Amino acid sequence: MATQIGPAPLFDASTHAHRWIADYCARRGSGDVLCDSRDPAWLAMFEELASVASDDLAHARERVQRHAVDIGTGFRIVGEADERPWPVSPVPLLIARDEWDEVARGVIQRARLMEQVIADLYGEARFVESGLIPAALVTGSPLFLRPMVGLPPPGGRHLQFVAMDLGRGPTGEWRVLADHLRAPAGAGYALENRLALSRTLGGLQGRINVQRHAPFFAAMRAGLAAACRRTDPRIGLLTPGRFNPSYPEQAHLARYLGLLLVEGADLAALEDKVYVRTIAGLKRVDALWRRVDPRMLDPLAFDSHSQIGVPGLIDAYAAGNVVLANAPGAGVLESPAFSAFLPMLSKRLTGEDLRLPNIATWWCGQPSERARVEQELDSMLIGPAFSAAPLGLPDGRAVPGADLSGPVRRRLLDDMARRPQDYVGQEIVHLSTMPVVTGDTLVARPFTLRVFAARGADGEWSVLPGGFARIGDNPDPRAAVMGEGSWSADVCVHGHEPVAPVSLLPDTDTLAVRRNPGTLPSRVADNFYWLGRYLERGEALLSAIRVMLGNSIDVDGGAALSSDTVGRIVGLITGAGAAPHPPSLRRADLQALARTAMEDEAWQSVATINRHARHIGDGSRDRLSADMVRLLDAPFPRHPGMLDRTGSLQRRYAAILGLSAEHMVRTASWRFHDLGRRIERGMGIARTVRVFGMPGASADDLSTLLDLANSQISYRQRYPTGIARVPVVDLVALDPGNPRGLAFQMARIAEHLAALPVLSDDGMAEDQQAQTTALAARVATASAAGLDPDLLGDIERRLGALSDAIARRYFLQGAEPLRAPGLTLA
Repeated sequence: MATQIGPAPLFDASTHAHRWIADYCARRGSGDVLCDSRDPAWLAMFEELASVASDDLAHARERVQRHAVDIGTGFRIVGEADERPWPVSPVPLLIARDEWDEVARGVIQRARLMEQVIADLYGEARFVESGLIPAALVTGSPLFLRPMVGLPPPGGRHLQFVAMDLGRGPTGEWRVLADHLRAPAGAGYALENRLALSRTLGGLQGRINVQRHAPFFAAMRAGLAAACRRTDPRIGLLTPGRFNPSYPEQAHLARYLGLLLVEGADLAALEDKVYVRTIAGLKRVDALWRRVDPRMLDPLAFDSHSQIGVPGLIDAYAAGNVVLANAPGAGVLESPAFSAFLPMLSKRLTGEDLRLPNIATWWCGQPSERARVEQELDSMLIGPAFSAAPLGLPDGRAVPGADLSGPVRRRLLDDMARRPQDYVGQEIVHLSTMPVVTGDTLVARPFTLRVFAARGADGEWSVLPGGFARIGDNPDPRAAVMGEGSWSADVCVHGHEPVAPVSLLPDTDTLAVRRNPGTLPSRVADNFYWLGRYLERGEALLSAIRVMLGNSIDVDGGAALSSDTVGRIVGLITGAGAAPHPPSLRRADLQALARTAMEDEAWQSVATINRHARHIGDGSRDRLSADMVRLLDAPFPRHPGMLDRTGSLQRRYAAILGLSAEHMVRTASWRFHDLGRRIERGMGIARTVRVFGMPGASADDLSTLLDLANSQISYRQRYPTGIARVPVVDLVALDPGNPRGLAFQMARIAEHLAALPVLSDDGMAEDQQAQTTALAARVATASAAGLDPDLLGDIERRLGALSDAIARRYFLQGAEPLRAPGLTLA
């Protein structure tokens, strides 16, 4: 062994790691996963953390959070308009492979048992008939969907994907706290946590052999495909939309798995089959991994008020033509009341005890159990038996009985006497703790673990190695007090054997080259089109505000433009609905006009337009780059000077335009985005030429026209001798080489519409193409001297009519006839 010469370095990674662990364990209580463990993987993890953060734990937390933001991870609290960044701890939960294997076996056993019970409840109902399950437990549950009785699920299984919340006791035992079967959420967050941690602690994977997530997701995708009737199925992820709290996670999952992210309005049921509305007609959908509440799925079968479902979807399901994962009605076993019966059902049906026991549960719908709950109220957790909140627990959350007193306690006991079946009593679970970074120190906090299981192509269950940990807000280890938590952590399952670098991507030698980007839903095309229009509209309005401010207020303290020209600029701004007409053209009134047109969301201001664009971006994040989403989500600038604000926004618009021009592949999505820009720009150019470029226009008018068309430099290079109306109008309106000109917009519009799909093969032009040809010819044959207000107004109106024709053809909405002439079914 080599002999070390001199003292050991005081501040190397190992020194930091040992000190962090020692200081933490000196302060913690009992039942901590780090301090009660002899696993050397914890030391290796903290050494990796020290190697990137030195002695600054706060820096480590900021770094992993920054990676989470870069990935695009976010969530929304119900009732809030804006998303919050997903909170990730830099310290993962480490679980040894041997311990995890036992957890996974328990998860699989539980998933198999629940499949067996659900199949019976919606089939022959022998368990109810024989008394194993009380009838009131099933029929009294709002999660039991009576229309699904007797409908065998396509593919033969009700469950394809499940999640469970686990709690680890202070002595290391794992127990199930809750089951999630309706629309299990969180797998995307587990994936995103892993990505953020891997970017922060890049060497951890190799040092402790962390099990990878990709094989699980590959098996899950293959399992969905195997349940379908067609050999090359089209699979979608059905989302409630961008206002759902976990929509960013859903978008990330769809992008990662290569699934089509669809909303209910994207789908149509026709002749017992389900189709997605695309720009090329109706395309068959074979399976939907749904994140929509089952009662909202089909207004004809369940809730008739649903606006996010698909009429006729359950008929297609009953015919076996679309797989729904999970089957509607499977959530009946989510009810806490069912936890009281699963241990007995496992013993009776399989002959085995549950490997992962429930927390002890007593359903008050049984007289003896209700009496026990009332007698031991102070030592139990009292909660709703089903998903609905009973009168005694108006907020629907379980509470420790000892925390109830006075009128609250009496109200609970009175309602429990009236409707005992609405309540359960459960043991109060104490949880293990794990380290989390608070400030610049490690503190102990309780945690729960959400795990996920999915069927593979062979129908067998596999378990995601890890899941994600939810970390409590305060040191109280009781699960009921922990609540939802405020931090999450990656969960790393590690072992002694090296882990193959498996990716969800196929082998490069077996993957066929494909230049067709796939199906584009009509809603997505609509979103991209209007994103382009809003961005162009915002940029044009911003240019008008900047020209007004820069040339009439802030140049040498006086006006640089004539009052007539300033008045025309004001008319352009007010005509766009961005602000009311000012009482005068004095400096203070123009400043007030600019402020309203910039910020007042009661008008069609720049802020309002930005909000519309941001909402569209939020709903299309599965197809937009993270940089684009960040620019769209960026807060409105609050610089003290109005010109500084407009300059900041103009640079942001330029960055977005650069991303769309240089970073978007020339797919149909990009064509609709650019098409929206071109139509909006063409309408704006026709309008500004009509206002500033007609006979009698002053030099100020013509200079303003060049400013608004961003063509000052081009004009001066071409005509250095001075400014004249006809050359200005020709450059701005009719020069096909000017990317800001009207003729250029018409050429690009025609190019895009020629490249987009048509519904028939007869070679005849569709309406939008015919309108474009006629309009382009009108512009191409015009002369600058002959352009008059009537012609320019007609061009603007025709561009608006062309926009309507594009919408009718490509943006199929719910009221659009499903059997429109030539509508392609595939």
